[in-house]
Amino acid sequence: METPTSKKAGGEGGSEREGSECSTEGSGSASSNGVNNNNNNNNNRDNNDEKNKMNEDNIGNRRRHRRCNSNVGEEGGLFEYFGWVYHLGVNSIGQDYCHLRFLFIRGKYVEMYKRDPHENPGIIPIRKGVIGPTLMVEELGRRKVNHGDLYVIRFCSRLDESKKGEIACATAGEARKWMEAFDHAKQQAEYELLRSGSARYKLNFEADIDLEGHRPRVRRYANGLRKLIRIGQGPEPLLRRSSSLSASVSLDGYFEADSTDAIEGNEWKCVRSINGVRIFEDVAASKSGRGALVKAVGVVDASADTVFEVILNLDRHQRYEWDMLTGDLELIDSYDGHYDVVYGTFDPKYLTRWQSNRDFVFSRQWFRGQEGAYTILQFPAVHKKRPPKSGYRRTKINPSTWEIRSLHPPLGTDAAKCLVTQMLEIHSAGWCRWKKNSCSKFEKTIPYALLCQVSGLKEYIGANPALKSESTTMVVHSKYFDIPGPNSDYEDAEVQDEFYDAIARDSSSSEEDDDDDDDDYDYETSEGCEVKKETKVKLKNVSWAISSSALKRASAPDANKELDAGVSPINLDPSEFNGSLHNGKDETDSNCWTSPNGKGFMIRGKTYLKDRAKVKGGDPLLKLIAVDWLKVDKAMDRVALHQKCLVQSEAGKKLPFILIVNLQVPAKPNYGLVLYYASERPVNDNSLLGKFVDGTDMYRDLRFKLIPSIVEGYWMVKRAVGTKACLLGKAVACKYFRQDNFLEIDVDIGSSSVARSVIGLVLGYVTSLVVDLAILIEAKEEEELPEYLLGTVRLNKLRLDSAVKLEV
Repeated sequence: METPTSKKAGGEGGSEREGSECSTEGSGSASSNGVNNNNNNNNNRDNNDEKNKMNEDNIGNRRRHRRCNSNVGEEGGLFEYFGWVYHLGVNSIGQDYCHLRFLFIRGKYVEMYKRDPHENPGIIPIRKGVIGPTLMVEELGRRKVNHGDLYVIRFCSRLDESKKGEIACATAGEARKWMEAFDHAKQQAEYELLRSGSARYKLNFEADIDLEGHRPRVRRYANGLRKLIRIGQGPEPLLRRSSSLSASVSLDGYFEADSTDAIEGNEWKCVRSINGVRIFEDVAASKSGRGALVKAVGVVDASADTVFEVILNLDRHQRYEWDMLTGDLELIDSYDGHYDVVYGTFDPKYLTRWQSNRDFVFSRQWFRGQEGAYTILQFPAVHKKRPPKSGYRRTKINPSTWEIRSLHPPLGTDAAKCLVTQMLEIHSAGWCRWKKNSCSKFEKTIPYALLCQVSGLKEYIGANPALKSESTTMVVHSKYFDIPGPNSDYEDAEVQDEFYDAIARDSSSSEEDDDDDDDDYDYETSEGCEVKKETKVKLKNVSWAISSSALKRASAPDANKELDAGVSPINLDPSEFNGSLHNGKDETDSNCWTSPNGKGFMIRGKTYLKDRAKVKGGDPLLKLIAVDWLKVDKAMDRVALHQKCLVQSEAGKKLPFILIVNLQVPAKPNYGLVLYYASERPVNDNSLLGKFVDGTDMYRDLRFKLIPSIVEGYWMVKRAVGTKACLLGKAVACKYFRQDNFLEIDVDIGSSSVARSVIGLVLGYVTSLVVDLAILIEAKEEEELPEYLLGTVRLNKLRLDSAVKLEV
């Protein structure tokens, strides 16, 4: 791979502009320089920018750390995101390239520059495109590029996998923000469609973007929010600034209350507190006699992104400062950006005396949830590249997990904090004596050294101000923009390519991205790169408390509201419908399914938009009538059309409505878990369910939610799966098929590398797992609350060999 040369490219950019105390600016702003310069209005904005820049230079230092509140307008507005990213690709002669580029997102339009357009008015973008509803954005994890680690994001089309491209970021936090940026841009595209009054413009919108021919049903995702957001590392160290949003601002993003969405069976008890870190024991697990499940929990004064980077970092000098056990680590192998294998050594004299040196091999698997929390799984492993060697005694490191989630700071402060939890299973006989403050040899064991890692991490970050006060380069300014209409400079006719096209191949507007093309504006990525960051901005006003009374309430669906009350209900008897997986008789039955009530799941209550309170779920609206457990050569869509499917039976055709959820499980061979839910009456067209059933794919992707829960099984699998609700349309590729009396949702779990790795872990233990799943439609408006469960299922210790072969 060619190594770009690091040179200055367009100045630091993104500096704070002069304005009122709240930094409220008019529509003539520097954010449009070099991006919108095709008419006289834009020229006027350019002149205003120069004046603002002069004022800024005089007062920049004085206002550098001043906090400003963001004002909210009365009408909808545009999001703007911009910042530096690395553009990855292959040139015309087959060589890899990695170029530093300035990416700009305005509404649904994306442009890429060699220089910062704010500092270089009139510069022409080298690539440009439109974000469409078929765009898929996937986080590929870490990749070694030019001797440094970058976090890669891939773009592709659901309809054409050949249309794809990649960008990369220096940190996991920046990658997360760009993921959110593209999600907001897709929402903005929907909003603009509603905002535009021209029927011709709507038709052009659909022709250019909606390749599946749907006419989107739009809600105002961006109502009242006009933000200019900067993401990414610039070519020069950027000035550090802080900015906060007023408490009234609320945005549909990934930040939610930090409660789980399923009732867990653990009973944690604090047994010791060491150096500000609490040590817990799962009392329920200890009673089973299988060993002790323990965890160390500490609050670290840094962002979750920072802590995640520190834990994954293999730099020996850094790890020596906080890790007494796994300080000497060496990367053996890595896979798919979310999994690697490391080899380590340690001198046992720090734990015990008169023992030979020891070494170990373990694997690390990591992923980030939609709510922004990180999970790292560590398993002992064996690798052919590191067989046991002379002079070392091979030992096994206890399986353990790291969980890192951000804590929402109190109003009036921008200090980043996160809760760090390390969990492991202990079989040491000295544990019981140690937790009772008795002298024991437990403090000389590997489990104790692992539990001390949280304390060491906390002290290390606290002793390094650069990490403790670390901030990101994401800066939010209050900004007002008009929505571009049919006569806008961003008319779709001028930007025909969707974004995955534009970033994957050459644009007619420039001679960019041949590897030998590069000029003074490419940059080297190396292990020595220092990433400057600024204060983290949370875009949600989150309430911590969930009242005890709310936990006792249950949310039951109003069948008269969601289903047609004017039609007499029919009797749904699951015995009349046969699936390949049988219905369990009781809890002792295995390789079966049952339909539990919703009390084990937490969903949004009536007042969720005000206090983020969740309540226990009630009985589901739809009844689970059958489950198919299938074995297929390749993932199969539109199972409902198969002649042997329940939907094609005489009994199935008489049902008012059937919701089919086809979970496509990647493996060798592939598996399919098909859930059939039926209603006793037809769906009310004006209800939330009716809008979902007959809505657009984009609407469904933003609403269809699944809550998982491992009721019984290996604790590491429980931590990997988690209990947080997941918007499936954002996590994996979902296809929807509406016909006659049914809606089928085909969920391609293999479309996400993270989902593939988690499901691979689950399949390894599936015969010992009891899994609960709940599906629902996410409520976003007050009139849609409280939420209700569409359906539930419990899968009891499935056997892979019991799957029925389905011939296509």
